[in-house]
Amino acid sequence: MRRLPLAEPGEPDNRSAARYLLWIARHQISLIAGGVCFGIVWMVSQALVPAAIGAGVDALARHDRQGLLWAAAAVLGLAATTAFSGIMRHRFAVSNFLGAGFRTMQVTVRHATRLGTTLSRRVATGEVVSIGTTDFDHIGYSIDITARGSGAIVSIVVVSALLLRVSVPLGLVVVLGVPVLVAVVGLLLRPLHHRRRHQRDLAGALTGRAADIVAGLRVLRGVGGEAVFSARYRAESQRVRFAGVRVARVESMLEAAQVLLPGCFVALVTWLGARFAVAGRITPGELVAFYAYAAFLIAPLRTLTEFADKVTRGLVSARRVVDLLRIEPDLQDPPDTVRPEPGDLDDPDSGLVVRENRFTAVAAVRPQDAAAIADRIALLTPGSSARLHGVPLREMALQDVRRRIVLADNDGRLFRGPLRDEVGDGATLDAAAARDIVDALPDGLDTEIAERGRDFSGGQQQRLRLARALALDPPVLVLVEPTSAVDAHTEARIAERLPAARAGRTTVVCTTSPLLLDRADTVAFVGADGRVAATGPHRELLDTCPEYAAAVTRGED
Repeated sequence: MRRLPLAEPGEPDNRSAARYLLWIARHQISLIAGGVCFGIVWMVSQALVPAAIGAGVDALARHDRQGLLWAAAAVLGLAATTAFSGIMRHRFAVSNFLGAGFRTMQVTVRHATRLGTTLSRRVATGEVVSIGTTDFDHIGYSIDITARGSGAIVSIVVVSALLLRVSVPLGLVVVLGVPVLVAVVGLLLRPLHHRRRHQRDLAGALTGRAADIVAGLRVLRGVGGEAVFSARYRAESQRVRFAGVRVARVESMLEAAQVLLPGCFVALVTWLGARFAVAGRITPGELVAFYAYAAFLIAPLRTLTEFADKVTRGLVSARRVVDLLRIEPDLQDPPDTVRPEPGDLDDPDSGLVVRENRFTAVAAVRPQDAAAIADRIALLTPGSSARLHGVPLREMALQDVRRRIVLADNDGRLFRGPLRDEVGDGATLDAAAARDIVDALPDGLDTEIAERGRDFSGGQQQRLRLARALALDPPVLVLVEPTSAVDAHTEARIAERLPAARAGRTTVVCTTSPLLLDRADTVAFVGADGRVAATGPHRELLDTCPEYAAAVTRGED
């Protein structure tokens, strides 16, 4: 079997959950078709076994040796066909399950990357995590069940035709009884769908709450807030549990219906067949076949209810994916893009001008003003009026802006994997004063780092993130408080080496550290109104601008 191509041609259909599942099915139609074909063969070969057994019983009653041998050969052939088609059906079913799940993960991660900073503002972390865990399975199962569901439908049609050929009343019982069973099960699907959707929403919110608590556990312990957040989590988890119990009530009724209704149906068919046999309307072999048909029908009937159940779960999960895919990024490429050219970078909203290939520092009375400026000149804020070489950044393609301007702040995370994947060959470790961190690791740059770099202290993470940003070597690098978590000695080393590492490139550092400010070619001081109040070398501003001196030396007016 060929490998599943995960490259996605075209955009997923986000108009509805059903259309999204159809979009997945369309992009792995060959796998679904293979699973359906083998699923039909698998079920039909089982459905024909009772006919072969009944023919053998009648041949035995007539002392027909040749007929008995043919019946035995038919049973053997059907058994071999069932075994082979069952193996192939399962292979295709697993491929369909994994293909649908990973395809969902692929489009979700791709869209999350496209959303960028919009994702964190519009979607809770728990929602994205739930798509990668719970929804992955449910969407996969909704595609996987197509093979057995198709086989169940065709096998019921085949059994009905065989029964009608032998006895019209028995055939009509099956033809009319199966839709009634499906309709009864359908009555339970609507409330099940609504309750699952409500439970899924609550579970996503709870996952987000758990992620927030884990991320801020150190802060919570510092302020003594563990008890408060623990109580909130406990209350929300109880709501999720109650919603899960409501779902389980309907599911229990559905499970009971899967056993009770087919069982009653089998009892009815067996009772009618026995009466017809006593009356001489059917042969003993046909009675055996009828009983076997009735016993066999339990499996396809239960498969149909399972099909409805899994498709309902898949629709609920697909709706969550569609809700995410409907979110549009706050920043999008303009209809006509302008090619960026090297030059000075300026922010009219604050009056900041960053000279090309110079080391510029931004010191603000309020740190949030400096962070806002950094977001604007990196085009992370909708409505930014920042310009490069006199051309507004919003008139350029986002990919070109991201390639030219890189923003590194303290919200960044180290990703799990070899450290070499984060910082490259380690040439920038000295500039970030992070060489000692790597030297202390057992495998150096090949050491596997944990999720979010939790094996490192806050200062070590900050230095490694700085090394990662320097390794990118972008034409414009914007750093926000790159030394806020390190000691004074380490900060002095970074301040000494950073300008040399960025020689010939444009660098903007938002900081109030005197060590970094002293190394800058130009310092722009942002006042309380969010605009640049003074520019010049650090030492000159200390002498000429009292507000600047108070801000960077932590003095008082």
